[in-house]
Amino acid sequence: SEEDILKLLSAHAQHKLQEREQWGSKIEFILAVAGHIVGLGNVWRFPYLCYKNGGGVFFIPYVLFLFTCGIPLFFLETSLGQYTSQGGITCWRKICPLFEGLGYGSQVVVLYTGVYYIIILAWSFLYLFSSFKSELPWATCRNSWNTDVCFEHGHNQTSSLHLNGNSTSSVVEFWERRILGLSSGIEKIGNVRWDLALCLLLAWMLCYFCVWKGVKSTGKVVYFTATLPYVMLVILLVRGLTLPGAKDGIMFYLYPDPSRLTDPEVWMDAGSQVFYSYGVCTGVLTSLGSYNKYSNNCYRDCVYLCLLNSLTSFVAGFAIFSVLGFMAKEQGVDISMVAESGPGLAFIAYPSAVALMPLPQLWAIFFFIMIIFLGLDSEFVYQEALVTTITDMYPDFFQNHCRRKLLLLAISVGSFFVGLLMVTEGGLYIFQLFDYYACSGMTLLFFAILQSLCIGWVYGADRQYENIKDMIGYRPWPFMKYCWQYFAPAICTFTFLFSLVKYTPLTFNNTYEYPWWGYTIGGFFTLSSTLMVPLWMLYAVSVTPGTLRQRVEVLCTPAKDLPTATLKNKIKNKETFHTFTGLYTLRTTVSPDDNGDRAQRSSCSEIEQYV
Repeated sequence: SEEDILKLLSAHAQHKLQEREQWGSKIEFILAVAGHIVGLGNVWRFPYLCYKNGGGVFFIPYVLFLFTCGIPLFFLETSLGQYTSQGGITCWRKICPLFEGLGYGSQVVVLYTGVYYIIILAWSFLYLFSSFKSELPWATCRNSWNTDVCFEHGHNQTSSLHLNGNSTSSVVEFWERRILGLSSGIEKIGNVRWDLALCLLLAWMLCYFCVWKGVKSTGKVVYFTATLPYVMLVILLVRGLTLPGAKDGIMFYLYPDPSRLTDPEVWMDAGSQVFYSYGVCTGVLTSLGSYNKYSNNCYRDCVYLCLLNSLTSFVAGFAIFSVLGFMAKEQGVDISMVAESGPGLAFIAYPSAVALMPLPQLWAIFFFIMIIFLGLDSEFVYQEALVTTITDMYPDFFQNHCRRKLLLLAISVGSFFVGLLMVTEGGLYIFQLFDYYACSGMTLLFFAILQSLCIGWVYGADRQYENIKDMIGYRPWPFMKYCWQYFAPAICTFTFLFSLVKYTPLTFNNTYEYPWWGYTIGGFFTLSSTLMVPLWMLYAVSVTPGTLRQRVEVLCTPAKDLPTATLKNKIKNKETFHTFTGLYTLRTTVSPDDNGDRAQRSSCSEIEQYV
């Protein structure tokens, strides 16, 4: 009978769905995503941008970008993963095959990021190990690597810095001569720094064993790796607020300068920080969301996670600038002379400050432990997302968990050997090429524009809202839908064009210019990800049979096995919708069944063969 067939196929579909691993609990998903998005940028980038761009008024463009682009795109990617139970490539294959290139391009970015981001962990490990010495090695000029023009950061000792332009501080010499062995340019790649190479190996080993059992191991590790940085941050915050000069540092961090709002670069910095810190357009959120239960309230989770991320950035500013205020007071200089961002903050400014504190070793250890765990979380989630995406493309082959572990091992070993280039004497120049070109903000903005257009207009924002309602039981705030359709693509397009107009080639310390082949490598990094989208579209259209209109219609049609229909209601309503190409395509919608589950919906296409 028809009922027996329905029961049989429903049980079969349920069994297929159960084959995919899921998070052990909601808290594992929350911590994994928090570990991914709460990273080094919260500590070393946001506070600096805030002070640089008008203090408190920087929150105006930041909040605008957050609510029109950051949260909507964050929620969109997570909900797509939860809805399809697929990684970063197969998700788009099922939603809209024409845009599958978005998945390929984002995974290229993830691969590049995983290769270079872990270098920061290698540097941090070496600093951490150096912090256990009786005297911090960067606090003195009495080391084998120091030069004759070295000077120590002491209390109110700045004369050397001002009187002799060739003088370098002991902290800078430790960073450039002891840690990096920095050469004069990328042309002189030099030898591998073997102590850094061993630290890099340690970082990759930790990363591998955090991910090797999939979400079973990742979900347990994040209980420790995602929470410990907050403990360290609170300790450093309390210590910073009790230092003399902390108030001046915080005032410098937050003092509003309304005139800065007229500067377009302030708005550009706000937009880039939102994309940088929320991890959107890389497919990572899609992969993490794919391990959720179908009924998980991803809408509430995403809003809370986004607010947590921004709050962490804000609080980290107090921890950083209170210490910088102390450092400026001790040296008798303006805070602008010691405020830095990026690696300069983590490996020069902050180590300089802790060297002036009582018990400097203790505070250095706390700081670098925080940096390591912030980076480690983000790194192993990148690897988890990449492996998830590949295994979802070939589920039958990777059904054997040993093959999945071998895939992860191959990625880790290959990335380690490529990373050895960045622990050579010229490695920092290569690191900057990766950072500036391979994982550039313009690439992510390009993906954000296409992603918004795809869901907002091709697949349909209303359709995605129905999918979300089917998962969580209610429709989210309508503003999200308007962001997908209008605000996000418009704002991202403006920011993308502004980035192109303001583009300047990469330099090192504003003095060293890369050779032509260095810029060629950088261009390859950028194009190898962004061109995936148009190249895939051309390929997909060329291999699909039919007229051009028929091909586009097929490539804009979602997969039949998506959970969009139920067993009890098979009445199909044909509706036309207008795509961004100007073509009309038939969309099939089926009324949702409040009592149906994902297994029943996914078996709808199979049932039609019998009924």
